[in-house]
Amino acid sequence: MNKAMLTVGIIILSLAALLMINIISNYSSGSELDYYLVKETSEAAMVDALDVKYYRQTGMLRIDKEKFVESFVRRFADSVDMTRNYRLSFYDINEVPPKVSVKADSSTVLSFEEENLEMTTQIDAILENTYQNDVYTENELKDPDSDLGKINMTK
Repeated sequence: MNKAMLTVGIIILSLAALLMINIISNYSSGSELDYYLVKETSEAAMVDALDVKYYRQTGMLRIDKEKFVESFVRRFADSVDMTRNYRLSFYDINEVPPKVSVKADSSTVLSFEEENLEMTTQIDAILENTYQNDVYTENELKDPDSDLGKINMTK
């Protein structure tokens, strides 16, 4: 009887250890996965929301707020882990120059209520243009025979 109880105790202890390892692994890897998910999704959504017509006319980057939010939510929902709850918050969306601040709260395995979201990931992203003040763009905007110049001259 003594050896049987010892075996049952070892099995219960090993199951508890496996459960703790699973919870700690889920928490640590979940935070990293959330960070890269929010980062990559915000970058891709900013590129989706670019206003090409405005760029051709002025040479400056501009994003559309509604397009950004729509694209971000769609891309985020396609890539998210379905076993966890998420809450997205958009704090600051500037159209010119393009800058967004996104916060994603997510739950872990131990969360039982939707209001108890433990992990927070916040990203501030800026879309930069290295060709904004270069000579090529300025010459193209002044030339009425180029594609950029035709749009610029019709203003």
